Amino acid sequence: MRERILWQTAALVCGFIIDFFVGDPYSIPHPVVAIGKWISFFDRRLRRGNSNPKDVGRGALTVILVALLSTLLPALLLDLAWHLHPILYFVLNSVMCWQILAARQLFREGKKVQRALEAGDTEGARYAVSMIVGRDTDVLDEAGICRAAVETVAENTSDGVIAPLCWILLFGAAGGFFYKSINTMDSMLGYKNEKYLYFGRAAAKTDDVVNWIPARLSGLLLVLCAPLCRLDGKNAWRIFRRDRYKHASPNSAQSESAAAGALRVRLAGDAVYGGVVHKKEFIGDPLREIEPMDITRTGRLMYAASLVTLILGALLRVLVALCF
Repeated sequence: MRERILWQTAALVCGFIIDFFVGDPYSIPHPVVAIGKWISFFDRRLRRGNSNPKDVGRGALTVILVALLSTLLPALLLDLAWHLHPILYFVLNSVMCWQILAARQLFREGKKVQRALEAGDTEGARYAVSMIVGRDTDVLDEAGICRAAVETVAENTSDGVIAPLCWILLFGAAGGFFYKSINTMDSMLGYKNEKYLYFGRAAAKTDDVVNWIPARLSGLLLVLCAPLCRLDGKNAWRIFRRDRYKHASPNSAQSESAAAGALRVRLAGDAVYGGVVHKKEFIGDPLREIEPMDITRTGRLMYAASLVTLILGALLRVLVALCF
């Protein structure tokens, strides 16, 4: 057991490093695509129709089935690899950890928005940000585009990096895929619209549960890492404490509020989805105007927080392995 924990930890560090330098190449099939196909399959087979209260149970069944498939398959493959040879286990585990993490891709997509803004290409920036946000981007001005990108990088610091890191540290790569399946189901089904109001309820609530601790940890880590990134740690703590629940989701504003405070800008506010204006509270104070470079600053803050998580988590795992 001790040897396996050490190999798992080494694989996570290796996967993190691969993600940092490589990201998610578009030419390589991604496991999340397979998870998405399973979700779509059960959506077509189990959902009865729009606004059907009976779909609550069917949505819960979808969550259970997709989570089981997403967790058991990698767990079985890893177990088989371990019994064949530890090196094979390490390689497979490293690849899985790399595919679970999304730091590089998130940073890369944010930079696309920044480069377009800095080049004065507003339409290009709108298109780039539309690839990473769900809101209507055609109504956004340059400041709105910049805010949308910063908000996405900040929120996904938890969803795409810190939370999967936590689940891998606790339960290995299979735990990471369990988390990824829940998060993907929430992104595909967790809408409060006519189509998914009932069917997607279980996915949304489950996502809230599995993200509850990682989201708060992410916010705290962003606050702690702000001075390391030459940002305002004191203001990050103030805004985090004040604004971390100013969102419909109990988790989304945790990291957004910390990032807004660190950057000394105001995020969130009203947004347009499908032509409909959704009223939202502001997060942070407009101590200065937001600018394209804030996208990179948020990305650097994300990397600092994720690196602290990795180092502390890996050291704790090694300590546990050596002691027990």
